[in-house]
Amino acid sequence: MRLELKVNGRDVVREVKPQELLLDFLRESLGLTGAKRSCDVQVCGACTVLVDGLAVSSCCFLAAHANGREVTTIEGLAERKEFAQLEEAFTRHAALQCGFCTPGMLLTVSSLLESGELGSEEQIKESLDGNLCRCTGYRGIVDAVADLAGIA
Repeated sequence: MRLELKVNGRDVVREVKPQELLLDFLRESLGLTGAKRSCDVQVCGACTVLVDGLAVSSCCFLAAHANGREVTTIEGLAERKEFAQLEEAFTRHAALQCGFCTPGMLLTVSSLLESGELGSEEQIKESLDGNLCRCTGYRGIVDAVADLAGIA
C-alpha cells in the first residue's frame, strides 16, 4: 500500500506492506535507527516516536496508521532548538548512562513538556512509567524532567 507522511518535517512516500510496523519502516526503509527494538509489547519505551506530537510505541504501531500524519524520531528532535535544553538537563542531572533508553525517554519527555502535563514529581513518575531504564535508577531522569518542567 502507498504510505504518505511527514517524517522529521520531510515528506515521505513509500510502498509498505499492510502489516509493516512503524519501527521497521523507520529503521529499514528510512535508516532512522534511533528507535530501538526491545520488548515488542509496548512496555519498555525504547521504540518510542512521536506521531502528531504524541508518544507511541512504534513496535506495535502499524506504518499504515501513520499515513497522512507527522512522525518525529530522535533524529528529528535533535534538529529542533528545544533539544539543547533536553540534552543539557539530562547531562547535568546524570540522567543517562548506556543510552539505549535515552531516545525514547527524550521523545516522551518532549511530548509531555509540550502538553504541559507535568506539575509534580508524582506526575513525572506516572508519565514515564512506560519508559524503562536499567542503568540510572531513575533519580537523575526525574530530576532532569522536574528541572525542565520548572518544578525542581
